[in-house]
Amino acid sequence: MKTLKIGTGALTGSEISLGCMRLAGHTVEEVAQLIEGAYELGIDFYDHADIYGQGESESVFAKALKTLPIEREKLILQTKCGIRPGFFDFSKEHIIQSVEGSLKRLETDYVDVLLLHRPDTLMEPEEVAEAFNKLYDQGKVKYFGVSNQNPMQMALLNKYLGHKIMINQLQLSITNTTMIDAGLNVNMENGAAVNRDGSVLDYCRLHDITIQAWSPFQYGFFEGVFLDNPKFPELNQVLDRMAKEKGVTNSALAVAWILRHPAKIQTIVGTTNKERLAAICKASDIVLSRQEWYEIYRAAGNILP
Repeated sequence: MKTLKIGTGALTGSEISLGCMRLAGHTVEEVAQLIEGAYELGIDFYDHADIYGQGESESVFAKALKTLPIEREKLILQTKCGIRPGFFDFSKEHIIQSVEGSLKRLETDYVDVLLLHRPDTLMEPEEVAEAFNKLYDQGKVKYFGVSNQNPMQMALLNKYLGHKIMINQLQLSITNTTMIDAGLNVNMENGAAVNRDGSVLDYCRLHDITIQAWSPFQYGFFEGVFLDNPKFPELNQVLDRMAKEKGVTNSALAVAWILRHPAKIQTIVGTTNKERLAAICKASDIVLSRQEWYEIYRAAGNILP
């Protein structure tokens, strides 16, 4: 498993992260087997959120980890906050309360990374800065980031933050490429030329903010998986052919496509099947050529200008 540098700090982590959203409902033994398998594959980065399973995902992860001979310090634990029933909340009070809850459920003194989950239009950046400073000074959070934010939202936060944004977690898959499309269709009048996110890909590269790709196998907004889906015949034909040529699964190839981008994007995979996870992790050994990368991009229905 290759590693990558996260943001501008001293943090490094596996280029594939295990997303823990689906752990709720699994037994401690099942989760322990998954963590153990992931760790053996070289995954040291684990992505949580306070809302995953209404907190159960964090709780069962902690219980499972306690049964394993893996030191807490060997893992990078990331959690997110800000989504509440019916609204978003980046208030100082909620950020601190959310972290306290996550620490209790994860049974740890600190999390390595805290992300603000979805943008809160009522955000007061001074409050966020106060919350971050307090959590950092207390040793409860080491690094900070955001999720699903555009460049101006990050710039607004960074104006006030002493601890700058290190990460932006964004939806990215072969079939969800808006952050790439606009950069390829510059000065065009077609739909792909519409800049929907303020050039977030280029902004993050310019400011050394690590992009984390969520839902790497999904199309639309949680509409389903594109792999082996008859809605995407050409894409799956190309993926299956290349996967066979390289001796990997189509899921590994889909992740390798993301990892090939020079932005050094960390990919979050949410499978709870350790055999499938092992197959996916072979993506770290694949480096697609430019021709292969663009062939996959075009097979998803994208037309180069």
